[in-house]
Amino acid sequence: MAMATDLDRPATPPAFQEISPARRMKNRLAGVLITGTFVLALAPLVWVLFTVISKGFKHVLHPDWWTNSLAGLTSRQFGGGVYHAIYGTLVQGLVCAVIAVPIAILVAVYLVEYGRGSRLTRAVTFTVDILSGVPSIVAALFVYALWITTFGLPRSAFAVALALVLLMIPVVVRTTEELLKIVPDELREAAYALGIPKWKTIVKIVIPTAMSGIITGITLAIARVMGETAPVLILVGYTSFINFDPFSGNMASLPLLMASERLTINEVGEARVWGAAVTLILIITVFNLLGSLISRMTSLKTK
Repeated sequence: MAMATDLDRPATPPAFQEISPARRMKNRLAGVLITGTFVLALAPLVWVLFTVISKGFKHVLHPDWWTNSLAGLTSRQFGGGVYHAIYGTLVQGLVCAVIAVPIAILVAVYLVEYGRGSRLTRAVTFTVDILSGVPSIVAALFVYALWITTFGLPRSAFAVALALVLLMIPVVVRTTEELLKIVPDELREAAYALGIPKWKTIVKIVIPTAMSGIITGITLAIARVMGETAPVLILVGYTSFINFDPFSGNMASLPLLMASERLTINEVGEARVWGAAVTLILIITVFNLLGSLISRMTSLKTK
């Protein structure tokens, strides 16, 4: 009968070593520092939201605020609403998204799936990095010089949308690029092994797998460009009437309304500024919630 050796015996787990007081202290100190920095970063946001909502929320509760414009009202008359500015904000943001999103997704697909290591990829990446740091007023001035000065076209909401496109494209490109990179290569290789072409693999497998995150990035980008002020100040004029044509004439938006009413320096203008600020926050919140809902529904369909 063979005798059991030390190698045959199961290895005993190492004895648990109690955490030293010094490590406990370091862990508690790190927790306190992280919590403190979080509270320090959150405090200005809470203060701003509290100030805006407390001063402007009462104005958005009136039904006329959402269904009327300021047509026929002077800067010292209470009443009216911001229906015309809400329409302008939504139109400019959605037109921008219709132009920017397809371009940004195609650029991201090229960078991840086709152009790895090429000179064109480096040039495109460098251009996206430059656009990411371009101030909104520079984008507005570029569109003004090209669209209005060079081509002689009028100031309009469409010109504003073109400036917002320059601000939205790098955000969507970066988000989509990172999400496409985390799609497992095994999915691509399995599709190639079945004889599926590369373009169909991208359309049917890669993009749907990352779609939930892409939608979230798109909604965040739309919410960002909706609050830009410089393009609307330079590329379109303010009007208190509703204008349904984005290609001609002045068109109000919530940032432009706040900039215009701020110059009146009276109680009525101040009330409209705070009310418009709350309205813009509500619209951006709704877009973020819709993006999260669509992203969750999309992720459930792909599972």
